[in-house]
Order: sequence, then C-alpha cells, then structure tokens
Amino acid sequence: MDEQREPRSLVIRIHHEELVVRRRYEAASILNDVLIAVWFIVGSVLFFSTAWATPGTWCFLLGSVQLLIRPLIRFSRHLHLQRVRADKQEARDTALADGGADASGDY
Repeated sequence: MDEQREPRSLVIRIHHEELVVRRRYEAASILNDVLIAVWFIVGSVLFFSTAWATPGTWCFLLGSVQLLIRPLIRFSRHLHLQRVRADKQEARDTALADGGADASGDY
C-alpha cells in the first residue's frame, strides 16, 4: 500500500492487508455511537423477560456512560487541535524572533 496517508493515521496490519483509520477522533465517535445503540438494543431485548431485567439494566447503564463519552471525544479532539495550533504558533514566533520565517510557510 504505497499511497500517501494522512499523518498520524492508525494502521493495523492483518497478514497482507492494511486497515487504515484516518481522522481517528471521528472514527472513535462513530464507533462509540454504534456501541451505544448496541447496549440499548440488547438492554431492551433483555427487558422483555423479568429474569433478565438486571443484565438489561446494566446494558442501559453502559449505554448511558457511553453517552457521556461522546462529548469527551469531541472535547479531546478540540484540545488536541488547540495544542497543534499552539505548537505551530510557537514555532512561527521562534522563527520570527530569529529574524527569519518558517520555511514551510504553514501558518
């Protein structure tokens, strides 16, 4: 797989194949949403029987906790993007203080 990847892509190799995950925060958010749906569907099915009501309640609790994880994923992405921008700003300030400009021109 010689095609160019985004920087910091997650690559998982399985024998002769590669699974490339780009935009990891978005992928984590989608996976989280799928798991929320699974927990609530399983919990709902388990609630059809009173004997399985307790495991169903645990599934609902897991789904509810994952509802909290969704904004945390978005928040961590925001913090990560802020840190990257701050690092670029610091590099630009250093280059300007040295009397030159950043050769990459990526401001």
